Amino acid sequence: MLFDWAAQPFFTVVTTFIFGPYFVSRMAADPVAGQAAWGYGIAAAGLVIAVLSPILGSIADQTGPRKPWIAIFAVIKIVSLCALWFAAPGSSLFWVVLAFSLASIAAEFSVVFNDSMMPRLIPKADIGRVSNVAWGLGYLGGMIVLIFVVAFMASSPETGKTIIGLNPVFGLDPAQGQDARATGPLSALWYVVFILPMFLFTPDGKKGLPIATAVRRGLSELASTVREVRKRSGILRFLIARMIYQDGVAALLALGGVFAAAMFGWSIMEIGIFGIILNIVAIFGCVAAGRLDTKLGSKVVVIVSLAMLIVATLGIISTGPGYTFFGLLQLPGVDSLGMFGTPAEKAYIVFGLLIGLAFGPVQASSRSYLARSVTADEAGRYFGIYALAGRATSFVAPFTVATVTALTGSQRLGMATILLFLVGGLIVLWPTPYPADKVQD
Repeated sequence: MLFDWAAQPFFTVVTTFIFGPYFVSRMAADPVAGQAAWGYGIAAAGLVIAVLSPILGSIADQTGPRKPWIAIFAVIKIVSLCALWFAAPGSSLFWVVLAFSLASIAAEFSVVFNDSMMPRLIPKADIGRVSNVAWGLGYLGGMIVLIFVVAFMASSPETGKTIIGLNPVFGLDPAQGQDARATGPLSALWYVVFILPMFLFTPDGKKGLPIATAVRRGLSELASTVREVRKRSGILRFLIARMIYQDGVAALLALGGVFAAAMFGWSIMEIGIFGIILNIVAIFGCVAAGRLDTKLGSKVVVIVSLAMLIVATLGIISTGPGYTFFGLLQLPGVDSLGMFGTPAEKAYIVFGLLIGLAFGPVQASSRSYLARSVTADEAGRYFGIYALAGRATSFVAPFTVATVTALTGSQRLGMATILLFLVGGLIVLWPTPYPADKVQD
């Protein structure tokens, strides 16, 4: 559970709410080019993760311990995050996107090995609760880091002060984007400190085969697992459904803050506060989902969460000055000139609350859905396939968003393509058995 606490600030302050929007709105030449470059970077990382995750998961099943793998990728993640400090305005977009992509790849590989430990450590009856609570702890950790950024690092362009009236710590210069750039090293430091309890206290698997033998055996096991999963129709259908909807979820998380920053011209402070609001809601969403998962099952939680994300995405892309839902709902009132001063911004925040309630449970309960459907001995290779299912097409959604944005010059049309993935995944998931290995009558 502390692994999620340690890992989440990278996704919260770097990918979604602080560094990503800074990259698009201030570092890049224009928001359209920035969103396209950011989307292509996410797509490239997703392609690498899709190809290598099942291979690494199968190899880990043969070697036994997961912690050495997590340590290797922790080093890559930490170095890459520290490199983001050099992403000054006007810098080469290529090298910044490369560093971010490497950090994303290392982060996701670490998640594969962490998740594959769950069936061995947790009784199946408790997996849904523990998975959702762990995800909620992750959001709490991300929120704490985000609050620190907003209160002590990110300053208003008008006053040069943070939201609590202080000068940015460490002499950070917001004009050079240092408040956003510092989130990379800050996330790396948080990860180093709080991943230690997992290394020190969580029992690991018993030592297995030597690495060379494990690689050969792991590749062989992967091939047999791919053949095997084709015969386990319920698990196959679940993995296909997740492959589709997770692509949309990941794109929405990675690009939602970017979209808002460009559409409303939000400062880092405003985006940070928006992120804090979402994370507070997400914590309660995960706690509630943990209870529902235990009572009603993971499938119900995933379906309800997807429905909420579809409504929220529709709301986001259909909101403009004075209206939402494509003009069906008018938004009276004028710009109050304060933070989130326009009616459209307030509507965006409401839709953001829906996202906050749903995006944790949809991922945590998907994780418990699979954990309840496989044995501990096969968890590594199946969570590798699970990562593949979450990443096999994960480059498609951001690539589609980036390409449609670049071709049309419209961020709104680019974001609209996310709906195809959320709705498609829900349609495939609906008739899938639960647990996924359950034989249907």
